[in-house]
Amino acid sequence: MFAISQDFAPPFKLIAPFFVIGVLFYVVTVVFGLALDAETMSYLDSAVLGWVHLFLLGFVMMVIFGAMAQLVPVVLEVGHFGVEFFYVIWPLLLVGTVMMAGGFIAAPALLPYGGTIVLISMMIFVLDIFLTLKKVEKFNFVMTTVVIANSFLFMGVIVGIILALGYAGQIDVDITALLNGHVYLVVGGYIMITIMGLSMILLPMFGLSHGFSWKPVERALVVMSISVILVVFSSFTGLTSIAYLGYVLSIVSLFVYLYQIVTLYKTRARKEHDIYAISLYFSFGSLVVSLLMGSLYLLNGSEQLLLSAGWLIFTGFVGFLITGHLYKIVPFLVWFERFSPLVGKEKVPMLADMVPTKSANAQFIFTVIGVTLSALGLLSASDALFKGGISFMSIGSLFLLQSLMYMIRFR
Repeated sequence: MFAISQDFAPPFKLIAPFFVIGVLFYVVTVVFGLALDAETMSYLDSAVLGWVHLFLLGFVMMVIFGAMAQLVPVVLEVGHFGVEFFYVIWPLLLVGTVMMAGGFIAAPALLPYGGTIVLISMMIFVLDIFLTLKKVEKFNFVMTTVVIANSFLFMGVIVGIILALGYAGQIDVDITALLNGHVYLVVGGYIMITIMGLSMILLPMFGLSHGFSWKPVERALVVMSISVILVVFSSFTGLTSIAYLGYVLSIVSLFVYLYQIVTLYKTRARKEHDIYAISLYFSFGSLVVSLLMGSLYLLNGSEQLLLSAGWLIFTGFVGFLITGHLYKIVPFLVWFERFSPLVGKEKVPMLADMVPTKSANAQFIFTVIGVTLSALGLLSASDALFKGGISFMSIGSLFLLQSLMYMIRFR
C-alpha cells in the first residue's frame, strides 16, 4: 500500500468549494440532459458538446482538481508551491465552464473567451503541480502519472482553444479531425491517466490492499500514452489508420487497468460492501460494458453504440468512481480537521457515522437505474427511455448533493 502523510495537507476550506461546486454542476448537467433528443443525437451536436463540457469541466475536472489539491502534497510529502493558487482556480474554472457551455448552447462567440478563462485556470493548476514536483527528489509511478497527465492536459487545452476559435468562426480548422485529438488528450490523456494514478493511492488505502504487483497499471499507462499520441498525430495528419490503432490500444490499456483493479480487489483486507464499494462495482462494471460496446463500434461504426459507450464511460464509470470516493474522502477530510484535535479528550465520531446511509443508498439506486435506462435509450434511439433515465438520474443527483452537504456540515 502507498504510504501517505497528512502533514502537508491544505486546509479543508480550500478543498470544499471544489467538491460543492462540482456536485452542483453534476446536478445541473444531469437535468440539462432532458434537453437532449436521443432519436436525433450526434456527438457533434452543439447541445451535446455543451453537455459534455459541463460534465467534464464543471463536475469531473472541478472534483479532480480539489482531490489533487489534497492528495498531491500528501503523497509527495512536500507542500504546494503556491497553495493560494487554488483560491482562484475554482472561480476561474466556474466562470469559464459556464461561458463555454453558453457558447455551445446559445452564443458561439463566447467560446474563445470561456476557453481562455478555462485555459488560465488549468495553466495555474499545471504550474503549481510542476513547481511542486520540483521539490521531489525521487519519482515513483504516481508522480509519473501526474507529470504525464498534466502534460496531456496542457496540450488538450491548447487544442481546445483552437477548436473554440474554429467553432466561433474566427479561424478555419477541421473541427471533426481536431476534436478526436482534443477528446483523447483530455479524456484519455488526463482523466484516465489521472484515474490510474489516484486509484493506486485510494483503492489500496481504503481497501487495505497489500502485496500486489504494479506491473499491470504500469503497462496500462504506457499503452494509454502511446494511444493518445497516435490519435493526436492522426488528428493533425489525417492518417485514419493510425487513429484506429490508437483507439484499439486505448481499449487494450483499459482492460489491462481493469486487471490491476481485480488484483487490488483480491488482495484487499477490508471486505465491506458499503456505498463506496458498491459504487466502485457499478463504476468498473460500466467500464467493462462501455469497452465492449466501443470494440463493437470499431467493427460496425454504429453511432448509437458510440453514444451509449461514451455515456457509460462518463456517467457510469467516471461518475460513480467520483461519487463513490466522495463518500470516503469528504468524511475523512472533515474528521481530520474538525475532530482529530479532540481525540483523547472527548468522544469523536467514526468515519462511517458521517455518511448519511439512507440518502447515499437512494442516490446509488436512482442513479444506477437512470444511467442504465438512459444508456439503453441511446442504444435504441428511444428518447422516451432516455429521458426516463435522466429523470431517475436527476433525483439521484439531488440525493448526492444532500449527502455531500450533510458530510461537510457534520458536527
